[in-house]
Amino acid sequence: MRWIHLNSLVACDHDGRVTNRASQHWLTVAGVPVLVDADPEGRDIVACPNYGPTVKPCAKTLAVRVGYSDWLRVDGHRIVLSHLDGFTDGTPPGLVHHTVHDPRQRLVEADR
Repeated sequence: MRWIHLNSLVACDHDGRVTNRASQHWLTVAGVPVLVDADPEGRDIVACPNYGPTVKPCAKTLAVRVGYSDWLRVDGHRIVLSHLDGFTDGTPPGLVHHTVHDPRQRLVEADR
């Protein structure tokens, strides 16, 4: 699993893009801040094409189910890894996920 950083592509199941935001800036991969726990939660999702009369497009990420390192931490916060998986607020509720589509770095990885 790769470390996830600010430039990694995280998207909903419909390919709407998550707007990443890093809460720390001193640990980087190739000069780009690494994401840590809670960074992927509550983020905006843009360009979700899931529209319709009774359909709500994905607009925010919700809690992460898996994807935080069990061992690697920055100031006590777990590093985000490429097996990240959480829900979005899109329809159908509780079924639409946000996941890493491209870590956009090939330098640093971890087992968990």
